Formats: sequence, structure tokens, C-alpha cells
Amino acid sequence: MDASSTPCEREDEEEYVLLDLDGIAGELDIPPNAPYVLSGLDTLNPVLIIDDKFKLIGEYEETIGTCIVFTEQDAAPIVHEVTGPSETNLFSGKCIIDSNQPPTKQVKPVCQLQKVLKFRICSDSEVQDLTAEQSR
Repeated sequence: MDASSTPCEREDEEEYVLLDLDGIAGELDIPPNAPYVLSGLDTLNPVLIIDDKFKLIGEYEETIGTCIVFTEQDAAPIVHEVTGPSETNLFSGKCIIDSNQPPTKQVKPVCQLQKVLKFRICSDSEVQDLTAEQSR
């Protein structure tokens, strides 16, 4: 075995975390596309500041079982190809799109999660304490 590699050595793996704001959804009116700062992801209690107004404290929860995140996109319309004898079918070889068909969505997996980061509203003193801990 080469001296530069060890059996326990592993490359950095990507880890995805879901930011769960359901616990504070009814309490705050967060504007769409509001700027935010998320700090302390490598600590037990990350801090999320939204629009320089709302200060939230997070706590990690491990997921149970398999948790997969999906993305949803508009799917291409369904196209029907007309077939049949050319004498009786004026549209032979043509493709027809059914305009009565409702729009469809295509769902694709994005990633698998191991953790969910749940947030709650915190006081200014909690944020100051956490900021002091993170800077140590």
C-alpha cells in the first residue's frame, strides 16, 4: 500500500440538508425572494437571518428512512401520430397535439437527505450567544 493513502481516507461527500420553516410559517410574513444569511451550518444550532429582520435558530433532526427531494418541471405535451390508409386519412404521417389534455408535470429526483434543519424564532440574546460560540 502506498504511504500517501490510508484505508480510512475518504473524499469529501456532498450532504444535503432541508431547511424546514413550517414551524414559523404562521408567525412570520416572509417576502418572496427576501435576502438571507445562513451561518453556522457546521454547528449544532445554525442561525438564519432573513431580510435583516427575522432571526431564526435551527436544530438538526436526522431523517427516518429514505428522504428524497424531487424537482417538478412542465412536461412536453402528448403528441399523437395519426396512422391509417392515406386515401381515408388526410392527416396521415402528421402529429396532432390534443389541446383538451391538461398540462402535465415531470418529476425527477434531485438528491437524498440525511438531515432536516428545523427553525424557530429566537431572541436577540440567543443570536448573540450563538454568534459568540461560532466565532470561538
